[in-house]
Amino acid sequence: MRRRDWPAVAAIYREGIEGGDATFETFVPAWAEWDAGHLDDHRLVATEGNSIVGWAALSPVSGRCVYAGVAEDSVYVSESARGHGVGSALLRALLADSEAAGIWTIQAGVFPENTASLRLHHGCGFRTVGLRERIGRMNGVWRDVLLLERRSRLR
Repeated sequence: MRRRDWPAVAAIYREGIEGGDATFETFVPAWAEWDAGHLDDHRLVATEGNSIVGWAALSPVSGRCVYAGVAEDSVYVSESARGHGVGSALLRALLADSEAAGIWTIQAGVFPENTASLRLHHGCGFRTVGLRERIGRMNGVWRDVLLLERRSRLR
């Protein structure tokens, strides 16, 4: 993913936000804010022809050096490309990339209602660690989040 990809990436992100079960975020940030919160070497886009149809990226979970090998993933697929293996291809590539870089744990927070994301993550070797009950409010409604993780096979 490069800066020039941001308009397409932002549009896909907006679709996820508007769907209501992908994130607590309520708006797409500006490129500079998004860029500052994600690891430079772990950003991917999926293309179909000349169009970007999905993206995946890692963000650090903490600034403390002891957690340097722990990151959180984001995977978003355009509505038009869902169900065609794009998410799986992105997540598998992101995991391979992260392992090559020495990242030993990837975590994900997923709403229990987001069954597609749960299937995707479980299919890529993630396990459910726990349920964070009523962790945040969205549109006045308390939401639960499942915490998933995948430990590197290299560690």
